Amino acid sequence: MKTADIRNLFKELYSAGELGTTVEILGASFLADEPSIFGKPDQDYISREIRWYNSMSRSVNDFPGTAPTIWKQISGKDGAINSNYGWCIYSPNNGSQYSKVIEELKSNPTSRRATMIYTRPTMHRDYNVNGMQDFICTNAVCYYIRNNQLHAVVQMRSNDAVYGYKNDYAWQKHVLTNLALDLDVKPGDIHWQVQNLHVYERHYKLIEEQL
Repeated sequence: MKTADIRNLFKELYSAGELGTTVEILGASFLADEPSIFGKPDQDYISREIRWYNSMSRSVNDFPGTAPTIWKQISGKDGAINSNYGWCIYSPNNGSQYSKVIEELKSNPTSRRATMIYTRPTMHRDYNVNGMQDFICTNAVCYYIRNNQLHAVVQMRSNDAVYGYKNDYAWQKHVLTNLALDLDVKPGDIHWQVQNLHVYERHYKLIEEQL
């Protein structure tokens, strides 16, 4: 299954009716061969978000330019956030996982242990500290070198198929490209696995445009 197949599945579910506040697919798994499921990527926003991720700041107050409303809504009263993905994979305070993956794949190129874990068991209490509402959406990403190409398997807890997917895809593409360069291999495919992939009611018009 590819990105276009997921788009068509959403169209089928939408056309079938019985809609609530979301159209959702449980256990979605597909080859992420397009940067968007619905709508066009906002390259300016993506660039600013990646810069913020790379800074490893866990405060939305440090977001380049103006932080989007959603980040402000889910941050704590002091602007604190859990989901700075750069912090999740680069910070020594979270296991220096990017470096660990490089070490693993350099020592054992056929390894199945090259994993960057984004969330943690304490998220059940961490998500709402000081008024925060940020339960990390990415569970983990696994990397595999096969035929001199680096492939990624992205495992998501929850993923908005409109804005969430576009921005998350851009980040994962960024990490895969850099990691492949560090490992002296070619970037390969991104496989996307989502427990709950959804379109919110406010974005139904994007599905209708595809009908």
